[in-house]
Amino acid sequence: MLSAMLIRQLNHIGDIDPVRWDALVPTGYPFLRHAFLAALENSGSVTPAHGWVPMHLVVENPDGSLQAALPLYRKMHSWGEYVFDFQWAQAWERAGRDYYPKLTAAIPFSPVQGPRLLARCPDSRGLIIDWLEHQLLDGAVSGAHLLFNSGEENRELQTAGWVQRLGCQFHWFNQGYGSFDDFLAACNSRKRKNFRKERQSVAAQGIGFEWLCGAQVTAADWQRFYPFYAATYLKRGRQPYLTPAFFQQLSAGMADSIRLLFARDQGRDVAGALFLVGADTLYGRYWGCLEEYDRLHFETCFYQGMERCIAEGLSRFDAGAQGEHKLLRGFEPVLTQSWHRLQPGLHEAVADFLVQEGEGMRAYRQDAMDYLPYRRED
Repeated sequence: MLSAMLIRQLNHIGDIDPVRWDALVPTGYPFLRHAFLAALENSGSVTPAHGWVPMHLVVENPDGSLQAALPLYRKMHSWGEYVFDFQWAQAWERAGRDYYPKLTAAIPFSPVQGPRLLARCPDSRGLIIDWLEHQLLDGAVSGAHLLFNSGEENRELQTAGWVQRLGCQFHWFNQGYGSFDDFLAACNSRKRKNFRKERQSVAAQGIGFEWLCGAQVTAADWQRFYPFYAATYLKRGRQPYLTPAFFQQLSAGMADSIRLLFARDQGRDVAGALFLVGADTLYGRYWGCLEEYDRLHFETCFYQGMERCIAEGLSRFDAGAQGEHKLLRGFEPVLTQSWHRLQPGLHEAVADFLVQEGEGMRAYRQDAMDYLPYRRED
């Protein structure tokens, strides 16, 4: 069986039939769908000119059926990954070596946990890991990085000598709440008052909210949204990662996953946020505003999303990377992971560092639990 399988490199996700690719993607995970990856590439958001060279891997049977797949990019920088290895790059370059190019198996600009190395059997998964190892042995890249995976391939990666890096995000869990008031009832009295005060502050400013779901979202709505998305980057002196065409193509290819939210002041849009829906999870992806309103960020990005989870019966709300302020609003610390295989010399140094960092990350997560707003049973 193993000898009959062939591994093939795709220089564009469009080189593989969408139905064949999506057959490997777990139902309800939007970020690995063919339509999502194709929108990134076809819109000009992920291109060699931007330092992302697609080289996705597939393992095929002789009859053409897929056994495994991996979204993979040859990277000339580390931007848009959210697992920060800039210090590793600096150390390797001080040693007189080139850190770039490197290989990154990830969803561009999307620090969301989920499947990465899709496989029907361990043998096909092993073929891809061996292929990555050969790239290192040939000296073609400084390392290979698999980011924000949910863990199906952990055993094979560890056996192959990869090292794990831990991170921490903050996710909100719907404990079967029937309404936002049910969530408030699970919190201590002081926090309940704070939540109500924050929400009342937004309402007192005359802000209302408009949700658009799926096919309700039109081309004009994306034109409304894009300035808010772009503003988040432009305020920091950076260009947006995603082009306007990305959102249009995303809507055309996977409208069922889209939830678009606008905050409005007297009929005028003042902020916007994009969410994607999975099988049991709401993913808060992009948000922005053009004017300053008190507490508007918390309402738009957190409380509205929590209510959406409750309304749609979703069990988890992943509102994006970082943000310790989420703890005080009921978002629990969740460990994330990535895996790394580097050139000799650099690999051993990074492995030692990651052992210490991992211990610190586990301790941080445990300490962070004390800041959650929930009532404690005596």
